[in-house]
Amino acid sequence: MKILRIFGPLAVGLLLQGCAAAAIGVTLATAGAGAGMTAGVEHTLNGIVYKTFSAPANEVRFATLKTLDRMGMPLTDDQKTETGWQLSAKAKDRSVDIELESLTDTATRIRVVANEGIIFFKDSATATEIILQTAQTLQDDDATARGERRRKAAAW
Repeated sequence: MKILRIFGPLAVGLLLQGCAAAAIGVTLATAGAGAGMTAGVEHTLNGIVYKTFSAPANEVRFATLKTLDRMGMPLTDDQKTETGWQLSAKAKDRSVDIELESLTDTATRIRVVANEGIIFFKDSATATEIILQTAQTLQDDDATARGERRRKAAAW
């Protein structure tokens, strides 16, 4: 029975041919892996990665800039848009496009696309890592700020 659960979706994916059918097969084959994947990071079939942070757009922007610098990805563009910010960076043979959309004063959606050479090939692993590292930077910055407030409160 366990073998059927593991290999059944894979067999369905192999049997179904064509773009739409392959997408269904991939979805079925990876459905059980969802719990072990990174929580809160959404992937699309075309390699675009999304996440919403409960932080203002400026905080997410600064965390993203720190993350890109730490990952050795030089910034090539940084523009304010009507809905937030548009950032671009380079990583070897990849161009990275990041869109920060301010949903509310305290909620920001990040969208990362890492183009691998030709426009049709996306590197979702790199896009996911940028989002995860940005989340870590936000968490570290928040912990540092809390520690600073505690230190000042103790000094009083």
